[in-house]
Amino acid sequence: MGFRSERGPILIALMMTTGLIAIDATILATAVPTIVDDLGGFAQFPWLFSVYLLAQAVSVPVYAKLSDVVGRKPIVLLGIGLFLLGSLLCGLAWSMPALIAFRAVQGLGAGAVQPMAITIAGDIYTLAERAKVQGYLASVWAISSVVGPTLGGVFSELGIWRWIFFVNVPLCLLAGYLIVRSFDETIEKTTHRIDYAGATLLTTSLTLLILSVLEGGQAWAWGSWQSIGGFALGGVLLVAFVLVERRAPEPVLPLWVFSRRLLLSTALVALGVGAILIGLTSFVPTFLEGTLGVSPLVSGLAIAALTLGWPIAASLSGRLYLRIGFRRTVLIGMGLAITGTLLMAFLAGSPSVVSVALSTFVVGLGLGLVATPSLIAAQTSVPWNERGVVTGNNMFARSIGSAVGVAIFGALANNVLGADGAGDPAVVGDASQVVFVAVAVAAVATLAAALCMPRTVQEAPEPVPAA
Repeated sequence: MGFRSERGPILIALMMTTGLIAIDATILATAVPTIVDDLGGFAQFPWLFSVYLLAQAVSVPVYAKLSDVVGRKPIVLLGIGLFLLGSLLCGLAWSMPALIAFRAVQGLGAGAVQPMAITIAGDIYTLAERAKVQGYLASVWAISSVVGPTLGGVFSELGIWRWIFFVNVPLCLLAGYLIVRSFDETIEKTTHRIDYAGATLLTTSLTLLILSVLEGGQAWAWGSWQSIGGFALGGVLLVAFVLVERRAPEPVLPLWVFSRRLLLSTALVALGVGAILIGLTSFVPTFLEGTLGVSPLVSGLAIAALTLGWPIAASLSGRLYLRIGFRRTVLIGMGLAITGTLLMAFLAGSPSVVSVALSTFVVGLGLGLVATPSLIAAQTSVPWNERGVVTGNNMFARSIGSAVGVAIFGALANNVLGADGAGDPAVVGDASQVVFVAVAVAAVATLAAALCMPRTVQEAPEPVPAA
């Protein structure tokens, strides 16, 4: 494997495509009322988010494996193309069901773009450079957390909500052009056997399981036939997938990713990061608005403190892990994250925008020292032909953590709120405190996973640049 690339334009393209995915995760929320007024389908609008997350999550492992077979460039271009197509179709949607279907196309594109951006950065930058570059990519999410809701609100106020999607089209074209022009990789010409059976079983089983988690207690009751059937059939298909992968010459998700201590522990860390992140970003705005009556803008700025602390710590983490190692850096980060989540839990009884912003900022600093170094440790330990799978597995674990976390935290909150508690500030505060305690417990569990990381990481040989 070799590279002959202009790294500056590539980094710009990666930041641009990452920004598209990040903004898309937040821009739609503020426009939902306007979209519902135009298209109808109020009862269906939660699927705009669920189907996107579902399509993104289940496609990541397949794209990751394919990138190790055919290269990163065709997969990231495929992702950009699908995201562009989905955006164009969403902007032209004539009904809520059509918009939901086209959001799934967007999700399939996002499933390729996000992990490929991180994988390509791991390919073309050295170990010493990766933390800084990953910090740049993380900063895109911080900027998007503010830009997304603002743009969504502006487009809604102007009555042009469809431009939420149309604005992606020229940006996708520019990012694709920069990738085509600047990124050149040389792939060894070998014959590969694509694991169609494994890919089908994995995608179907994960679709059923994640859908059951996302919609359980929402679209249907946990004890309903839909929920029980989804979990049962998804579990059976997942077992079948494992049996198929044990015999596949080139499995779509090699089982060795679960047998190596570093890869398993960092995946569990990513699982915890996903749960912590979704717990705070989902419930902090509701907590502030429900207890203090602040505006959505103020509550959004409070949670933006988290996405401010993250890239600051991520960009500085390289100096730290090069001096003291990946494991110690992650442990320091988890110490900060636990401190911040405990502050959230203890201070929930006397809510304050300042205390919440401070707490989430500390959590953000901690996660910046956890997410980026743990991922880079996993990438560093494997050669090029395994890096796509490893990166995809890490991203997939974070998605699973978010999906499972939002279901568990939502169930805990609803148990306290009951039928009529949503309008009572005291009850909202109690429900939020329960959620924040659960997030702190998730942080402690993530610390346990971090403690299982090896003390040293053996760096795999880097690819020799093509002549």
